[in-house]
Amino acid sequence: MKEYRLVAWPELRPPHDRTAYRRMLNDMSHRHLTVWQLVATSGLRRPEVQSFIDFLHTRGLVAEQVRASTSLHDSLAPALAWLQRTWHAAARGD
Repeated sequence: MKEYRLVAWPELRPPHDRTAYRRMLNDMSHRHLTVWQLVATSGLRRPEVQSFIDFLHTRGLVAEQVRASTSLHDSLAPALAWLQRTWHAAARGD
C-alpha cells in the first residue's frame, strides 16, 4: 500500500484552494498517509484525493513509500472510509 508525505508546501490555486486540501497538506507534512487515510480525514472523495496527489507528485512535492498491509484495520480502511462519508452525507441531508 502506497503512503505519501509532503516534502514541500505548494501554493494552492483553484480548485485546490479549499480547506479540505489544506487539511490534507497539513496531515501529509507530519507523516506518511495512504489515499484512504487522506479520504477519511479530508472528507473528499477518492478520485479528488488521488488527483491531488498526482498534482503534487508531478511537481515533486510528495515522497512515496510502500508499506505492506499488516493489520485488519488496513484491510478494512476503504470500507470504513466509505461508511464515514455515507454517514456524514446522510447527516447533512445530501
